[in-house]
This record gives sequence, structure tokens and C-alpha cells, in this order.
Amino acid sequence: MPADNSAQIAEWNGPLGARWATQQQEMDALTAPYGQDALNAAATVSGERVLDVGCGCGASTLALGRAVGANGVVVGADVSRPMLEIARRRAADAGLAHVTFAEADTSSADLPKDLDLIFSRFGVMFFAEPAAAFAHMRRAMKGTGRLAFVCWRAAKDNPWASVPVAAARQALKLEAPAGDPHAPGPFAFADHARVSAILAEAGFREIEIEPFEHLMPLGSNPRAAAEYATRSGPVSRLVREASPENAPRIIEAVEKAITPLAARDGSIALPGRTWVVAAKAG
Repeated sequence: MPADNSAQIAEWNGPLGARWATQQQEMDALTAPYGQDALNAAATVSGERVLDVGCGCGASTLALGRAVGANGVVVGADVSRPMLEIARRRAADAGLAHVTFAEADTSSADLPKDLDLIFSRFGVMFFAEPAAAFAHMRRAMKGTGRLAFVCWRAAKDNPWASVPVAAARQALKLEAPAGDPHAPGPFAFADHARVSAILAEAGFREIEIEPFEHLMPLGSNPRAAAEYATRSGPVSRLVREASPENAPRIIEAVEKAITPLAARDGSIALPGRTWVVAAKAG
């Protein structure tokens, strides 16, 4: 595991970040229910000071800004310049002057002080040293401060990711990697006991971790869902790493794998399972 987050920062400022920026509306629609679960746990009130970690294109930051009102302060932090450009434009268009954005790695950057809440929608699973990162963020919080975030459970518990990627690997004749399951990435916080231990080491208390589940709509039919899978999620990485001529084979394999999972109308919506984590700064 790298000693810093430089690899993640480079990736989110490369093709990955640019693609997420262009797919902002799709991503917002897919992740909105999961973000709402975390927002419910956060229970934000008017006038609070909030940091949104890994804010991406700003959907959760804007929601937090509306919750705290003009008397509050919300800062969205991310390492991806392409996504932050969209976030800033959306805040300006919404007239939320108390919502600002910072290009920052929150594991080490100077942070706003006296925070009432640190929030994240799928943005905290990418730290190279998570306990140290959370300890750094906790020091920016009030003694009464709260932490709330949502993260994915294991890949095997998330068919929206595991089914397409297994089909793509089979099409490419690739073995599943035997890497570190705790390495920075979407599913790094799959083990809720590990997450609890990380937060306790970082100084948080009253840690609560609850499971949530929603259906993730991937497409109106298997072909559309397979094509979408090649643009986002784990399959998109395989597509980027494979030769371009392999893309049609990957799409066909994914389509075949997910067709039996189609609803009666032919649409594909597969379970997405998460943890919503809440804690107090202590």
C-alpha cells in the first residue's frame, strides 16, 4: 500500500476524474439514495459548519448547504480538479454563497476549524493510511462534532459491480486479482469491524454502523446496462486496460451475464449494499 495518496490523486485528475465529470448527472441519479441515507444519519441543522470529504461534483455538498442555510458554512473537498469545476459552477448557479470548494487531500491538508460535521458520500475509502487520515480530520472538529459517511459493503454483496466484472474478466481470460482487500478503492471499507477499529484508533467514539440497500438501475435493457457498465464501475477499468478491440467482447459477455437478472420489463436494476457509519468526535 502506498505511503501517501499520490496514486489516487493522479487517477482522479486523469481520465477517471474527467469521465466522472462528464457523467455527473448519471452518477448523481445512481448514488442519490445512498447519499440520502448518510444525510439522514448526519441530521444536519441550520447554522452548522460542515466539511464534505470527497465531494466530487458537489451533489452532496449542495444538499448540505441547503440544510445548514445561509447562516452555516459548507466546504466540499476533493482532489479532482475536473469534478470541482462542475461543483463550483453548480453552487454558483444555485446561489449558495456559503458553499465553497477546495482542491485538497483531507488526510493531510489544512482544514476548516470547529467543524460540527464531517460528511462523505463514498469519498473516504481511498486513503492510503485511513486511521491517520481520520485522526487528522477529527482534530478539525468541535468536541461535540459528528461524523457521518456511506461506503460500499463487499464487492460480492454488490451485484451491480461483481456480476459485470466477473463476466468481463472471463471474456478477457483474466484471473481475479489476489490483491489486498483493504487497499484504497471503492470496497476498502467492506469489513465493518475494520472500519470501527479505524475510527476508534482515530479517536472517535459512539461508533454506529448500519447496513442499507437499494436497487441500482443500470439500464432499460441488458444491452444498455452492459454498455453503461463499460463506462463506470470496475468494468470500466478493465476496458481502459484492455485493447480497444476487446470492448465489444466485454459488452457481449456482460450482457449475457446480466440478462437472466432482468425485470419483467427487461430493465436491469441490481442491489447496491452499503454501510452508513456515524460517530462522535469525543
